[in-house]
Amino acid sequence: MIKRPKLRQNVVRLALTGLATLLPSAVLAGFSFTAIEGGKIDLDDWKGSPVLVVNTASLCGYTPQYEDLQVLQDTYGVRGLKVLAVPSNDFAQELDSDTEVKAFCDANFGLTLPMTTITPVTGATAHPFYAWVKGQTGFEPEWNFNKVLLDGQGAVVATWGSGPKPTGSAITNKIEALLQ
Repeated sequence: MIKRPKLRQNVVRLALTGLATLLPSAVLAGFSFTAIEGGKIDLDDWKGSPVLVVNTASLCGYTPQYEDLQVLQDTYGVRGLKVLAVPSNDFAQELDSDTEVKAFCDANFGLTLPMTTITPVTGATAHPFYAWVKGQTGFEPEWNFNKVLLDGQGAVVATWGSGPKPTGSAITNKIEALLQ
């Protein structure tokens, strides 16, 4: 004999579990990075704001995109956009230390946007944020300056490889739509 109340409870529990994985409010919970100048960058602090997360490297052909990232920060930061640079040596094109990365970016680009310490973004050692993005979308950085755009609730809106310039219309149109 089947006990219907227990069966019903299990069905409800399964349904709620499935729905919980879709709730955007929980997306950013627990994701934080170590800031390059010390302290913590907690993505929960940015709930309600769109966030562009970019894995970066100092010795890459795409390194001039740092300028575009700063332009985005300067242009859209006052409207709520957060731009996060995540230096990574996954593709063997980053400087040896966080101190060198910070000095390089300050001297060459005058960056004021938030930056993390050198962080793995691919494979088994990927930062939990990047592992989550891969699990949600299948996207994993294939090179430096890959971009992930999150909406104000933390859901992935779009991803791009290295090629699209951060200030190009493919990216700025999505940012503009999120800032409406």
